[in-house]
Amino acid sequence: MKDKKIIKIYLYARYERFWHWLQSFMIICLIVTGLEIHGTYKLFGFQTAVNIHNFVGLSWLILFAFFVFWLFTTGEWKQYVPTTKKLFSVILYYSWGIFQGKPHPIQKSKGAKHNPLQRLTYLGISAMLLPAQMVTGL
Repeated sequence: MKDKKIIKIYLYARYERFWHWLQSFMIICLIVTGLEIHGTYKLFGFQTAVNIHNFVGLSWLILFAFFVFWLFTTGEWKQYVPTTKKLFSVILYYSWGIFQGKPHPIQKSKGAKHNPLQRLTYLGISAMLLPAQMVTGL
């Protein structure tokens, strides 16, 4: 048997991967400091937790602004436009087919990184929930 050469294909650009992990870190920091501010436990001390929380919150807002800028300057916004094509197939897969070992109904590619359900979810989060959370602080 011949050895097959494995070629890595990155669907997500370096910036996208960096943005994703930085955002994850920021959200964890905001949760930890937010819980301390509300008196759940003591880790940093109240004032330090407030300072960290405010700094990370503002940094996240700036990161989100860069993300929106990046979406529209690179054309990546098209990845987030919801579509109903194969939406029902994806819903059936995640509610039943995944437990039966069936193959995923959508193949990812650089031109279609997200399935229809992800597109709908990410649009709702990015366009409604994140801005509402950033304005209210909840």
